[in-house]
Amino acid sequence: MAEIRVNGVTLHYEAHGEGPGVVLVHGSWSDADSWARVLPGLAESTTAVAYDRRGHSRSEDPLTQGSVYEDAADLAGLIERLGLAPVFVYGDSYGALVTLRLSAARPDLLRGIAVHEPPGTGILLADPELRPIGTDFADRIAAVRELLEQAESAAAAELYVDSLAFGPGAWEQLPAPVRHAYIRNAPTYLDELRDPDALDLDLIGLSRFGEPALLTQSDDSAPMFGEVLDLIDLTLPRAERHLYQGAGHAPHLSQPEEWVRVVLPRALGEASGEPGPGPGGMPG
Repeated sequence: MAEIRVNGVTLHYEAHGEGPGVVLVHGSWSDADSWARVLPGLAESTTAVAYDRRGHSRSEDPLTQGSVYEDAADLAGLIERLGLAPVFVYGDSYGALVTLRLSAARPDLLRGIAVHEPPGTGILLADPELRPIGTDFADRIAAVRELLEQAESAAAAELYVDSLAFGPGAWEQLPAPVRHAYIRNAPTYLDELRDPDALDLDLIGLSRFGEPALLTQSDDSAPMFGEVLDLIDLTLPRAERHLYQGAGHAPHLSQPEEWVRVVLPRALGEASGEPGPGPGGMPG
């Protein structure tokens, strides 16, 4: 475990293994520890780096309103300071939005990406046909936000997990350290919700990203994620799809062996040899 100063903040990070660089970007609520089940598999043949995003757990919290642009700049700084470029980046949920932001802004730092279920409701709200899907998801987030505004971190975390991320009863099934991290980092989710650009994407910038991009979703997650990935799939020149079976919103937690089997070949720049699902998660 180590610390590094980038973009005006001190970030906690840890590096495992040797080989081509891979950086893991966690989502809302969580931290670098969320990758514990997949890091050993990655470290067998890569230099795998996990870090706490600003404001999360062991990284510095500047106590100011944050933005997705800061998160992308932090990721760029981490890659540059550690001498990893060009690197493969995997982003989960909100971490996927950070990864996609970096792909549009600094493609020179990347040799490939993978993203799982980015909550990009902004691009849905911009499409009249898809707006009702984005609005419905935003309405469900509103209940979580209300609890966060009242500093009810534990109740907000449980509601988010059970109603938005994983499904009823999932909160009690999460490992205790994961639940504790969610409660500790709850204020960072409110910070993201207050950022007007957090859930949007630069599709024009993404259309210029020419490196391989793996887009993944689970068949039991909210349909909204598939709609977002369909739009991203149409934008990225070299997109590939993978559909997890019954893995939920965090396959690195629920199906770590499957996750490594899917992600590692892409991280090493190898062809998958698998037929991926096309738009909407259907085989294509």
